[in-house]
Amino acid sequence: MPLPFILAGAAVAAAGFGAKKGYDGYQDKSEANAIVEDSKRKYNNEKAVFDKKNDLTNQSLTKLGELQLNVGRDFKEFRTIAEKLLEKLNQSNSKDIAVDFPQHKLDEIDGLALSTTAYMGKVAGAGAAGAAAAYAVYGGVMAVAAASTGTPIAALSGAAAYNATMAAIGGGSIAAGGFGMAGGAMVLGGVVAAPIVAIAGWAFASHAEEALSDSRKTRREVNEIVEKMEKGRTQLDKTKLYVDKIYSETDRLYSVFREYFDSLKAFDQLISTKTDISKFEDDVIRLIHNGYQIAAILTDIITTPLFKPKHDENGNVVLSDENIVEIETDSEGMQVINESEIEIVLAASSSTKK
Repeated sequence: MPLPFILAGAAVAAAGFGAKKGYDGYQDKSEANAIVEDSKRKYNNEKAVFDKKNDLTNQSLTKLGELQLNVGRDFKEFRTIAEKLLEKLNQSNSKDIAVDFPQHKLDEIDGLALSTTAYMGKVAGAGAAGAAAAYAVYGGVMAVAAASTGTPIAALSGAAAYNATMAAIGGGSIAAGGFGMAGGAMVLGGVVAAPIVAIAGWAFASHAEEALSDSRKTRREVNEIVEKMEKGRTQLDKTKLYVDKIYSETDRLYSVFREYFDSLKAFDQLISTKTDISKFEDDVIRLIHNGYQIAAILTDIITTPLFKPKHDENGNVVLSDENIVEIETDSEGMQVINESEIEIVLAASSSTKK
């Protein structure tokens, strides 16, 4: 065969091969783009639902935390007025007047009052976002830590109370690097938060679309995080359910307590008008006693951990090197809700009538 025809044939073959490679490259690129776009839609749709659940849970935690902190603040004032009125009654009476109420319960009420008041003062100075939600999650755990170390809860005041709580949530909300709502991060830890941040940071970058293998890797990563977000949503729903139940009962009892508190404040005003308080001795004693009863139940609710603390083989609460109570986690690495203890304390509370 003449040389020119051979060369011509080779050129045609090369052109055909090049065209095929170009077509294959186009196909791969199209498939890669399709995979990435589909992964983006799947990720964005799931994350939108997840973020909404996370936001709602955080709102409930913040609402509960604010209520608990207000309760503790009012306990302090109630105790102050109660002691003042009892002192006045004793000054105008020959007998020693006292309220028959267990001292250890009064100590618990005092401890909650002191720790919440100090915590609010510390938070106000630091301007910490998510502090109320953090208290709802870890306020009870702080009480457990105090009991485990033999330290009265009242000692967890000021910087100690604040730092203990912030240290406990540090691995969730702060280390997640911009994950967003602290509440969800605290509830889920880094199990969901960290992968979301990682995916958002690189998975949909332009280089992921340059090769079919990269796009398939992206799809696998997205599928994994979507599965975690689905499990995370279940955990958020369950957490919110319990938080709302705790809030409802706490708010109900707090309304009862406030009635006793307001009446006690009215008697305190009478003192300033030089009224003989001894005329109202029975009423004052009854108000103080009933107020203490409600305060004790509220203290039990607030100091019951939302999540289940870890215990060692001897039944002792497990503490970290920073004396923070470690929380039990399930097979997915998410914190275990303290269901049985919460149900017990809420059942006991719900049987209490005005």
